[in-house]
Amino acid sequence: MSLFYNITIGQYYPGDSLLHRMDPRAKILAMPLVMASVLLAGGPVGYLAAGIPVLLALVLAGIPLGTYWRGMKLLWVVLLISPVLQSLTYPGEALWQWGMIHVSREGFTLGMQLFYRLSLLILSVMIVTMTTTPVNLTAAMERLLQPFKRFGLPTHELAMMMTIALRFVPSLLEEAEAIMKAQQARGGSISTGSFNRRLQASVALLVPLLAGSLRRADELAVAMEARCYRGDTGRTQLKQFKYRLPDIIVLGVLLTSAIAVAATRGQA
Repeated sequence: MSLFYNITIGQYYPGDSLLHRMDPRAKILAMPLVMASVLLAGGPVGYLAAGIPVLLALVLAGIPLGTYWRGMKLLWVVLLISPVLQSLTYPGEALWQWGMIHVSREGFTLGMQLFYRLSLLILSVMIVTMTTTPVNLTAAMERLLQPFKRFGLPTHELAMMMTIALRFVPSLLEEAEAIMKAQQARGGSISTGSFNRRLQASVALLVPLLAGSLRRADELAVAMEARCYRGDTGRTQLKQFKYRLPDIIVLGVLLTSAIAVAATRGQA
């Protein structure tokens, strides 16, 4: 099976769930609350309170769980290496030892906590991107940054750049897949051979990938200019956002969860 098969990072998953219908501004505002809960969590109660909103969002989004699993395919290495390094390097009571390799109980506990935090953060970001179209994300970020425009912040351009960067992730993965298949057809492979051969194959992958990225960026710029794109000068919004009762309820629940997590941390 291909390395980048069905990678879903940055892609929108069509649907009509509660999260799909939410105001995109509310989903963006929910992210800092979720992150605060996850980062402030301490103790079993705190971790449970931080994880329940994310798990509930997984159910309400109506997206198959296999889609999230495939979307995190490229991140599993980071998620697994982090707790392993924490277990091997943190001093404490020996949980397992073989020669010079020492796994401490405290390091293993901290590693599992790190794994849990990173998983929740990644899943929460995936839920937002998979239930919100790139167009709505751009418009929502621009609306939220609008108050900073009086200080000279280019809100429209900043929101556009972030959305384009997010949308380019699937395109870059597709192009990397095509380059890898072309190299394999010519007898080269990034997954087989000696270390030096794999390193050379990686360099041979990155160079055309960088060239392709620059080409895509140039084509996008030409296309935007051909459509008379001039930033937010004289532009009006096609879709007007309006907070509804479900948006307020979700934000209220997340705020309550963050306060509860902070309170449990203070008692720990």
